[in-house]
Amino acid sequence: MARYRDSVCRLCRRAKEKLFLKGEKCYTDKCPVVRRPYPPGQHGQTRARRVSPYGEQLQEKQKLKWQYRLLEKQFRNCFAAAERQKGITGENLLVLLERRLDNVIYRLGFASSRDEARQMVCHNHFLVNDRRVNIPSFLVRLGDKVVLREKSRSLVRVQDSLTGAAGRGVPSWLELDKGEWIAKVKTLPSREDITMPVREHLIVELYSR
Repeated sequence: MARYRDSVCRLCRRAKEKLFLKGEKCYTDKCPVVRRPYPPGQHGQTRARRVSPYGEQLQEKQKLKWQYRLLEKQFRNCFAAAERQKGITGENLLVLLERRLDNVIYRLGFASSRDEARQMVCHNHFLVNDRRVNIPSFLVRLGDKVVLREKSRSLVRVQDSLTGAAGRGVPSWLELDKGEWIAKVKTLPSREDITMPVREHLIVELYSR
């Protein structure tokens, strides 16, 4: 399976903001975005050029794609699915991305980053409605129950992730019982539940060209 293997800190610097691709490490002052607040590469510190409307649209699409750790074909397929649904295409896209199982695991705090959450899903650490699911792109539905398998509950990495994510909190559309290691999808996410700064209308304009 293809995946991005270069430094993820370069992506944050290119987006000119923290995308929190390394989880809790991004909250420290050692984050490259803080130490080197300019784009990567040989000419990163030269005077910035004016960005065209197309450049803004492309940058917004890239930023959202990087945040959810998708490749171009995966993101385009997700946009096509959002376009087929009723309602506002941009909001549909964000809701579909939020419903991905790897994102749900990250939001619950079982993993410190979406990359780590994807690896945990692929390694069969979670059950959805008492069935093993190892597909990161699996879309959770209303009322679904996500459970961390019993043999995985003693993993030090999971304990550390839950501790680090305590300040981040669990989204209102999810319900987590830490004592039983069970989470439930109370409602489907809405646009108000997505707090990351994203201008989804620019992405729609880009794909409508």
